[in-house]
Amino acid sequence: MSKFSVSPLGVKTMLVGLIMMIAGFILMIGGGSSDPNVFNEAMFSTVRLTVAPIVILLGIAVVMVGILRRPKSKEE
Repeated sequence: MSKFSVSPLGVKTMLVGLIMMIAGFILMIGGGSSDPNVFNEAMFSTVRLTVAPIVILLGIAVVMVGILRRPKSKEE
């Protein structure tokens, strides 16, 4: 049996981080205007400027934890 450097729990943790990053990018969507002569204030909302980047950075941190966490070794 071969040993993987990332445990199954680490893979699940990385998937959760990836989902968090995707959610952050989804939060950034929108705020534009179809007419270039009309200014849309929704472009500068708190969700797009503050919350979404924080969610993306937290997702990156979760992925890093999933990669760097050592799998528990079983003594046989």
